[in-house]
This record gives sequence, structure tokens and C-alpha cells, in this order.
Amino acid sequence: MAKADRDELIEGEIPALRRYAYALTRDHEAADDLVQDCLERALSRWHLHRGADALRPWLFTILRNIFINAYHAGRRRGASVPLEEAPAPAVSPGQEGALDVKDVMAALDRLPEDYRSLILLVGVEEFSYSEAADILAIPSGTVMSRLARARRKLRELLEGEAIPFLRRVK
Repeated sequence: MAKADRDELIEGEIPALRRYAYALTRDHEAADDLVQDCLERALSRWHLHRGADALRPWLFTILRNIFINAYHAGRRRGASVPLEEAPAPAVSPGQEGALDVKDVMAALDRLPEDYRSLILLVGVEEFSYSEAADILAIPSGTVMSRLARARRKLRELLEGEAIPFLRRVK
């Protein structure tokens, strides 16, 4: 594959990578750094790439792995961003729609990272369950059950009937 073709393929994935990175980090600068690290690693390991069809899941997997490694190392922490600083949608909704967008963004912010990632990958980026499972390195059955719980929790948050998460401490 020619370098120009490779660059064109990768450039087409940058907006989706930035959305996913922002969902993980909740910080625009950290998201841009994460995407840059992802692209740098992808280009340096291009020989491991398995073809144009596998490019998107491969890039998302690299991005997620870099995020997890940085998070565990304590170098990069996610931070909440006030909704006023969040980018406006591409199409400006009406006043009622703007409230809906803010409600959804606030509800997504309250979801745990594993639920938020699944909703973004499957619902927004339109990955299949098996592709999301590969990206997140979890079984497909886990994707389906977590996604069902994530959707239920999101619905509860949007309806105002949310029950707080209970976390098991080991």
C-alpha cells in the first residue's frame, strides 16, 4: 500500500478517534494527545495491520490500550468538563432539542467509563458487538450484557429515577 493511500485511510478515522478519546478522557487536550499517541503507534507498527477492513477496530484498540496504560500508570486522569465547554453539535437543535442534548451529555457523564465506552462504540461509532468486544478485549456476551445495563442506566438517568451504582470493594 502506498504511503498516500495509508495516510488517507488513517485521516478518515481521526474524527471518530477524537470523539472516542474525548469520551475516555473528558478533556480536549488530553484527547488530542491520546489520538496523536495512537496514530504514532499505528504508523510505527503499520506492518502489524491486517488490511483496510480491520483498520478502524485496530486503531480504536490501540487508542483504548494507550488510555488504559496511561491511566494505570497515573500519568493521565480523566476530568469532567462543564457542559458549557463541550463542543456544540454539528446541527444546531431547537431550544427544546438543546435541553435534550445537555441532558444526554450529563447522563453520559454520570455513567461509569465501561458503560460510556460501549454506548459510544456501538451507538455512536456503529461498531458491531464483536468489533466492540475486540476493541475492549472482553467477550461478546459481556458486551451485550453491559450494553443492556448501560442503556437501562442511561434511561433511568434521563427519566430522573436513577439508582446509584454500587461498587464492590475488594
